[in-house]
Amino acid sequence: MKTVDGFHKMKVERKKISMVTCYDFWTAKIIDDSDIDAVLVGDSAAMVMHGFETTVNADVEMMTFHTAAVSRGLRNKFLVTDLPFLAHKKGRDFLVQSVDKIFKAGAQAVKIEGAGANLPDIEYLVKSGIPVMGHLGLTPQSVHQLSGFKLQGKSEEKAARILEDAKLLEQAGCFSIVLEMVPSDLAKKITDKLNIPTIGIGAGKFTSGQILVLQDLLGMSKTFSPKFLRKYSDGYEIFQKALNYFSNDVVNNKFPSEKESF
Repeated sequence: MKTVDGFHKMKVERKKISMVTCYDFWTAKIIDDSDIDAVLVGDSAAMVMHGFETTVNADVEMMTFHTAAVSRGLRNKFLVTDLPFLAHKKGRDFLVQSVDKIFKAGAQAVKIEGAGANLPDIEYLVKSGIPVMGHLGLTPQSVHQLSGFKLQGKSEEKAARILEDAKLLEQAGCFSIVLEMVPSDLAKKITDKLNIPTIGIGAGKFTSGQILVLQDLLGMSKTFSPKFLRKYSDGYEIFQKALNYFSNDVVNNKFPSEKESF
């Protein structure tokens, strides 16, 4: 998938959309040769790549840096970048400058968390020719306001609010919406009500597609195992074994061999 239209087409044809996060060049090249449909340079880079506790430490410079690296490794995938914390709260000029930097780094769309006060800015960007992906449910940039990484939309009132926000995001021009950590029946209701696709993470199987953090699905952490995550590899052990094999070969003078020497 290389265009916004591809998202709409897959929704219409009821084909599931697969997305993963990516933050660097070499993994982007691997993803580009895979069956994955689209890539997100998530502000989760602050946590995954830089070791922060939340995503709020991501700024425009960080997102631009990672976007540029990823875009150099992609040729066949649609690239979305998170607009970082407060980048759309510092005035319209700062917003436009931020999006300009992210797009010049190689993004084809930006993702903005939440609705409400963000709707005028989203509508402005869309009318300016900037594709925007929405994000509802657990919005990590608001983790402190939400009192942690918790399931959202459990009560009827809160579920109704999320559904209404989804409709408003569609009306504002979003081409897709990420639904994070919401009950599957709510995600299904939203998906059925909208003409644009939904991308779920911890939102059940009835969304138009799914997204996971690349390092999570590869099993690169021994300790991070939320209910919604399926690990498709034990990457931690694979990498650790390779490093240990290398170290042992060096210690025992087995590397380099004569064949690997000049």
